Amino acid sequence: MILLVSYTIFWKNFYNINQVKKFPALFLVALSLVLATPEEAQADVAGLTPCGKSKQFKKRLDKSVKKLTKRLSLYEKGTPPYLALQKQIALTEARFDRYGKSKLLCGTDGLPHLIVDGRWSHAGEFIVPGIFFLYSAGYIGWTGRSYLLFTKTSTKPTEKEIIIDVPAFLKIMASGFLWPLAAWKEFTSGNLVVSSNDVTVSPR
Repeated sequence: MILLVSYTIFWKNFYNINQVKKFPALFLVALSLVLATPEEAQADVAGLTPCGKSKQFKKRLDKSVKKLTKRLSLYEKGTPPYLALQKQIALTEARFDRYGKSKLLCGTDGLPHLIVDGRWSHAGEFIVPGIFFLYSAGYIGWTGRSYLLFTKTSTKPTEKEIIIDVPAFLKIMASGFLWPLAAWKEFTSGNLVVSSNDVTVSPR
């Protein structure tokens, strides 16, 4: 903004002094601003291009299909190996087509590269799978922890750890899908972590 005001005042005063029309001054101001404005970057990520437009990606598809087609020629039509290779070719083409239509970016090697810098335009590549992984890992850990706490209340805790009580464990698994809420509830109530006095420490 300061640059625009400065340019306008300068050229207006200059042309008033020389008593010429103001149109050239406005033209020069606009030209100067255009030249001074940096161009917007076109690439989403430096060095990567959409897989659907990548020549290397298409070469990999052709190479994979050609290799499978060559193996296909070794078998007679209708035989189990021939049909299996046909199915594999179709799956390969479908996989490459799916990658090509997605927002995945490919490098010079023709392979899709995952963008893990946190941008939401590529959330499906790392953020969403990462959250799902953490949820799944937490679910497994929470249900296992809940079952161990259940065995402590039984008459034969050691036996139930060795021989799983299937009905009880299925019930725990059914209620474990809300483990983030349950974990937060236990954390706020102070039941999530035991006191250090209750932790057995070997003598040193």
